[in-house]
Amino acid sequence: MDLKELKHLPGAWKRGTDFLGTRYAILCGAMTWVSEADLVSAISNEGGFGVLAAGNMPPEVLAAEIAKTREKTKHPFGVNLITVAPSFKQHIEVVIREKCRFVFFAGSIPSGRDIAEVKAAGAKLVCFAPVLTLAKRLIKQGVDALVIEGNEAGGHIGPVATSVLAQEFLLNITEIPVFVAGGIGTGEIIAQYLSLGAAGVQLGTRFVAAEECAAHPRFKEAFIRAAARDAMPTSQFDPSLPTIPVRAIQNEGTKDFNRLQLALLNKVKTGEMPREEAQVKLEEFWVGALRRAVQEGDVEHGSLMAGQSVAFVKRIQPVREILEELVTGAEAALSRRA
Repeated sequence: MDLKELKHLPGAWKRGTDFLGTRYAILCGAMTWVSEADLVSAISNEGGFGVLAAGNMPPEVLAAEIAKTREKTKHPFGVNLITVAPSFKQHIEVVIREKCRFVFFAGSIPSGRDIAEVKAAGAKLVCFAPVLTLAKRLIKQGVDALVIEGNEAGGHIGPVATSVLAQEFLLNITEIPVFVAGGIGTGEIIAQYLSLGAAGVQLGTRFVAAEECAAHPRFKEAFIRAAARDAMPTSQFDPSLPTIPVRAIQNEGTKDFNRLQLALLNKVKTGEMPREEAQVKLEEFWVGALRRAVQEGDVEHGSLMAGQSVAFVKRIQPVREILEELVTGAEAALSRRA
């Protein structure tokens, strides 16, 4: 779509596009094993903003992925670092050495030192904020933008819905851009959040079925077949073993996780295993199961992490077409309002 044809969107998300340096204030969320150079560069080339998922990559692999992405696009993109990843500190060194323009922190609350280190290198830093008090603190520490993600999202999720977070954050934070994520699948809902004051939005699930996405065909097909109610969060069996809910399309892998959680819970309660070790093993389960599903196509016992916006994944489409649908829908909705 020619940007000149848009009458309402350019003004509605100007803060987001100015911040990102893109045509559209639409970010592709960092999905481990999915958001790699091919998909990220395709999204950035078509006017959106791709974000590389560092996940648990060895530092040298992350550096190579950044270089590969730069070969494929001259447009802005970000690199998402998981604060609880074993190589997090080395990942910071990589993005600084590679002079990455945009860095995202996800996972646990980042330290002031980590924030200052990335900022001092000249990068724009974007952080996820689950509660308003933390958001205010991050702003004081110099974070440049925030992403708020509701529990309709795929993967590890918090307890609050996107619609509630949007009201809470967008009506109270004006100092820096705020991007909304979780359950977004259409341009019409993008328009709603922009009208509330969002600088832009972040999607992940819809881009899984992009032609340019390197995920296994069986992984994509599982998304196409799924309904919103199929993407359900896992449950915590007992507070003795705290677990972060993970939203995924239910399959045998979900049952595998539940059996593992029960076995580890028994070991924790009998003193056979420390709680922290059990929590690590639960996270290792998701890392391995997701890789098997995305790369090997094991859609039975692998993890099919997906948001409830999987309801809007209907077919394999090129990135350009997905973005055009979202942009056209948002523009039409804003036009009707005007």
